[in-house]
Amino acid sequence: MAAIGNVSPQLGAGPLQAELARLEQDALRLASGLPEPGSEPATPGFAHSMAEALRGIDARDQAAGARMTAVENGESDDLVGAMLASQQASLSFSMLMQVRNKVVGAVDELIKLQL
Repeated sequence: MAAIGNVSPQLGAGPLQAELARLEQDALRLASGLPEPGSEPATPGFAHSMAEALRGIDARDQAAGARMTAVENGESDDLVGAMLASQQASLSFSMLMQVRNKVVGAVDELIKLQL
């Protein structure tokens, strides 16, 4: 059997076993919710993530509006760039609405659960 690239056909079991053990430890750490070593202990929650997404979408919308205004006022001739920015802002907003709909649907399902 020929070697493929720089990988030899006869890999030692030692490195594979060590890699498997490391992957198992990572999986257990992720499953238990413990932070990775060397990372910040406090991870941002859902509300923080949504706030960051809202700020990003708002910034995109404002940038698209500024580009469209510049084209309308004759300050810029980049109509294609302005249209692309406008479409990106629109898609970002649509994705945000889909996330909102999914969250509302999940909350509704939780409310309907019989305890």
